[in-house]
Amino acid sequence: MPSTASTQTTAQATAHAKINLFLHITGRRDDGYHLLDSLAVFAGAADRVTLAGPSDTMSLTINGPFGQGLEADDQNLVLRAARALQAQAGTSFNGLTENFRLELEKNLPVSSGIGGGSADAAATLRLLAREWNVDQATLFPIAEKLGADVPVCVAQHATRMQGIGEILAPAPILPDAGLLLVNPGIGVSTPDVFRAFAAGGGIVERPEAFLPERWTTAQDMVADLNATTNDLQAPALSQCPVIGTVLASIASLPDCLLSRMSGSGATCFGIYPNPESAVNAAHILNDQSARLGWWTWAGGFYHTGSSTWSQ
Repeated sequence: MPSTASTQTTAQATAHAKINLFLHITGRRDDGYHLLDSLAVFAGAADRVTLAGPSDTMSLTINGPFGQGLEADDQNLVLRAARALQAQAGTSFNGLTENFRLELEKNLPVSSGIGGGSADAAATLRLLAREWNVDQATLFPIAEKLGADVPVCVAQHATRMQGIGEILAPAPILPDAGLLLVNPGIGVSTPDVFRAFAAGGGIVERPEAFLPERWTTAQDMVADLNATTNDLQAPALSQCPVIGTVLASIASLPDCLLSRMSGSGATCFGIYPNPESAVNAAHILNDQSARLGWWTWAGGFYHTGSSTWSQ
């Protein structure tokens, strides 16, 4: 049963960037939602959600390098997640819940194909679930209603996504590969990308992507990823041509094994043999990215280990 949260401590959770290593559109439901097959992994780059203290109402403040222009209103996923779990906890567990002042430190680019808003919502669910002693199983039905990427962000570990994002299965064990993220500073409209996808011919029939139980090296992983693609990359390029420049820049860097766009864009990623080689690549890219106003991050995959509650 949920308990009234302590007002003596401040709790925080990280909301890590979600990267689609591949993204296949496999069908479309009668309600218009597209079916997908994707491998989602997480990077060390992250937003941060904080429970700053009790409040008369559930409220939100936003700061951080990408906070400007975001509205802390009723449509914000953080507040929607908090209120949805609050309603569920109070009804299902017959317990008391209290309101909080929530703070979002926005470090990830907005509308960038790396699930930032979804990760923020999922982090909020995890935070409040701990405060109110809500079990993990309760979070996933709530997450599904908030958005297709929110369920995978609840667990925050590598996962195969299917259906409209609600069918989650274990991913291969990842190697100690390096990851470089680059965003050109331009937001891309996901609905516009899907419209361009449909105009370009839409769904392509293909065999289901093969994924092994484990990848020992980054090279092994990329060998399998080369048999996959991101079906939204070409339509996103038609809406935002600078994505092509970003992909080419990443591919030109030393030791790059794969250059591809994540989600519906415009963030692109490069895979490298190890985290150190990804960081070295980022240093080489620094002058170009600084001149063009690109956002970059480099390191390794984020792992939560065996616990879905790790932060």
